[in-house]
Amino acid sequence: MTTFRWYLLGLALLFGAYVAVEYYRPKPLNWTPTFQNKDKIPYGTYVLYDVLPEVLGVAKRDVKQVRVPIYSQIEGEDETTVSLADTAAADTMEAQSSQPDTTATEPATASPGEVATGEADYMAGLAESGFPKSTYLFVDDAFELSGSDCRSLLRHVARGNDVFIAAEQFDAHFADTLGFRTAPFVSRPRLKGASANTLLKDSTVFRLTNPALARQTRRRNFSLPALGTSYRLLPDSAMPATLLAADTAGRAVLVRMPHGRGHFYLCTVPLAFTNYFVLQPATSPFAFAALSYLPAGRTVWWDEYQKQGRHEEQTLLRVVLAHDALRWALYLVMLGSLLFVAFEARRRQRVIPVLRPLPNTTLLFTRTIASLYRQGTSHLPIAEKKVGLFLEHLRTRFHEPGLDLNDESARERLAQKAGVPRPEVDALVRRINYLLTAPQVTDAELLALNKALNEFRKMAS
Repeated sequence: MTTFRWYLLGLALLFGAYVAVEYYRPKPLNWTPTFQNKDKIPYGTYVLYDVLPEVLGVAKRDVKQVRVPIYSQIEGEDETTVSLADTAAADTMEAQSSQPDTTATEPATASPGEVATGEADYMAGLAESGFPKSTYLFVDDAFELSGSDCRSLLRHVARGNDVFIAAEQFDAHFADTLGFRTAPFVSRPRLKGASANTLLKDSTVFRLTNPALARQTRRRNFSLPALGTSYRLLPDSAMPATLLAADTAGRAVLVRMPHGRGHFYLCTVPLAFTNYFVLQPATSPFAFAALSYLPAGRTVWWDEYQKQGRHEEQTLLRVVLAHDALRWALYLVMLGSLLFVAFEARRRQRVIPVLRPLPNTTLLFTRTIASLYRQGTSHLPIAEKKVGLFLEHLRTRFHEPGLDLNDESARERLAQKAGVPRPEVDALVRRINYLLTAPQVTDAELLALNKALNEFRKMAS
């Protein structure tokens, strides 16, 4: 017994050691590109969001996280449609914004004589409203927005604000409005002087086009891992765009496009702004150089709505859904419940069979018993039973508890109560006495007795 307890103690210690190792084992690194400012994983943007005030030269309170749609943030209203007047003014602004800048570094400012009347009134209204200047930042793998968001964002830039968008894919309507598109490219750089089959590590080299900025960052070329297919910008030749960074083949990855009194900065390398590359000394200057084009001293809006949604969009199961094990356990419980309901309902709600009512076998039983009595040559038992049933009928019918047919007075009372002549009663009594005292009863005698009893009943009724 003592040895068995030692075995149990050893198993308990081994189990506890296994649980401790699993609990304190380092968690595997999550390489999912989330681009969220709360994530410290390699492809989150926690580091960039933390140093953004220093990079753009603003106070920390001036960097605001946005968790509402673009239209609600810019217009200050929680609506999804724009009025017809604002839409018409926005269309006028978009038509005027197609004119190129006069310089590469300063946005084009139209003179009063060159501005249409509707645009001049619209700009005057904006100036009188005192719209503060701000910079809107978007870092995500895809940039999607609705029609009202697109119009509001275009008006926001036309007022003299700047918008920086780092994404691999852009909304089609937004791209058509600004006059650009993106195209996928698979980077396969080769070693210089090597054979065609000798490839470098999976990486893409980007180059800053501004020599002064390259000297300031002490680096002009940046090598970033090419994680699958990357995208390049293809601006329309008719639209003004300033190339700020490109790959070794001259394909644009960062451009500046003027719109009204402001600028759009479009970048197709959002991974360059994540924690992993911002913390690497060889790649961090690219993100800081790209953001250095933005004006300093303005309020910065960092968009998290497209990645995290609204603040109030928190489900009651957010803790369960945040962990893979709990999430799969929930799915399995739901699936098991559905299967249980389906099969249990099918078992309990099957078609009820039609049950035929049981037949009345009393007559069949009686005939069977009678056939047993008729198998013999003498029918005396049947005659006795017939006589006994007849006497019971007379007692209950005429209220004669002690009826004795051999008594003279009893036969007289029976004849009077039944309304049958006395000779008929005497003849029936003689026949009954004869059959009850006979050694055997034939078929003819049994039938005659049955006929006499039935006729007496008919006369007595």
